[in-house]
Amino acid sequence: MSWLPTPQDLTLFPNEVHVWRFQLDITESQLESLSAILSNDELARANRFYFPEHRQRFIAGRGVLRQILGGYLGILPGQVKFDYEARGKPLLAEGLQQSGLLFNLSHSHNLALCAVNYTRPIGVDLESLRVMDDVEALAQRFFLPQEYNLLRSLPEDQKQTTFFRYWTCKEAYLKATGDGISQLEQIEIALTPTEPARLVKLPAWSLVELVPDNNYVAALAVAGCGWQLKCWQY
Repeated sequence: MSWLPTPQDLTLFPNEVHVWRFQLDITESQLESLSAILSNDELARANRFYFPEHRQRFIAGRGVLRQILGGYLGILPGQVKFDYEARGKPLLAEGLQQSGLLFNLSHSHNLALCAVNYTRPIGVDLESLRVMDDVEALAQRFFLPQEYNLLRSLPEDQKQTTFFRYWTCKEAYLKATGDGISQLEQIEIALTPTEPARLVKLPAWSLVELVPDNNYVAALAVAGCGWQLKCWQY
């Protein structure tokens, strides 16, 4: 899939979903600029991270998120205000919600994705591919029996990627609905190593697997059908 450069005249139409890709490892000067647009509570949260790289990536993620949303809202990044759901998911504060703009953010390692659209509940999840020794045990715990059996039947070199495909698809949907990770085993995903994933028994939802970069997998869940996807490189 193609990640296009940001156009000079960026417009988000009602039937579109935009997904932004951006790096979290940035220069010191960029970090200072992004820190300046964060709220006090975001800076306090950043300072609670023990490792510097985690603190820097949080600042980069929130700072770029503010820049992206500010562009759609026609306001400065520092003027973007957030409220938080019970599980900590950020959403636009009450004074900005009349815009109808909805978003979701996900990050893994040094990469982040931000999905944006109007009025449709939306969720995106991103994972860096890495080797886990207990991948079958995790699949047995969190996946449905048929999903676990498919993963277990695969060659060893396909199990890790398939596990993360299942995980991101389930997480994207649960982030869109606001449900927690405890519901992972209740969401059925149909996929194979050669076929794209789809949500089973959820016809009111769309699911798209994304290719964010080498050694990453991602998924996007959006309420409804008939929308168009555009992917941007920030």
